[in-house]
Amino acid sequence: MKNILIHGLGQNEQSWNNTNEYLRKNQIDPICPNLFELTKNTSKDYKMMYNVFSDLCNAQKEKLNLCGISLGGILALDFAKEYPEKVNSIILIGTPYKIPKTLFKLQSIIFHIMPKSTFERMGCSKGEFITLVNSMNNLDISSDLDRIKCSSLIICGAKDNVNIESAKLLNKNIKNSKLKVISNSAHEVNIDNPKELADTIYDFWKDNQ
Repeated sequence: MKNILIHGLGQNEQSWNNTNEYLRKNQIDPICPNLFELTKNTSKDYKMMYNVFSDLCNAQKEKLNLCGISLGGILALDFAKEYPEKVNSIILIGTPYKIPKTLFKLQSIIFHIMPKSTFERMGCSKGEFITLVNSMNNLDISSDLDRIKCSSLIICGAKDNVNIESAKLLNKNIKNSKLKVISNSAHEVNIDNPKELADTIYDFWKDNQ
């Protein structure tokens, strides 16, 4: 089984470092791609990012355990819908059930006034980042959830008030999925509480080998 951790919109692969440190103590060493590096020579819209991510996943010879936070969760969901035979399990962390368009519009305004260095640390330019966010406005995340046949775990931070209802809806609409709330964490669970998250991921993967 191949394990892949997929970072969120405002993160990069290093956002998993502390979670990974705990996972490696249990002899688990996941792949942690940088989504912006994967699309370095392509347009930075969601469709292209998904296509490049799909290529990475399909290049793996083994079945996959996908664990994604926010944007990473959306990518994991879309891949599991399109290639159910390739996926052994998915973990969705802080993943929206529907795109919060009002919030996205507000964030887009904020992104325009943020310094370029903020985006460069993620591995992209400000323009590329804004293009990606705008391209996600019309995603239909909640469609075809009945295509998810693999073992599924929905995770939300206890203080992630924006996404807790989404977590409950995903849990309700993905057959046989489980819901786990991680204490002492908001949206970025992999940064706020990496130890409890790593323990949760390890237990879930161990039970679904």
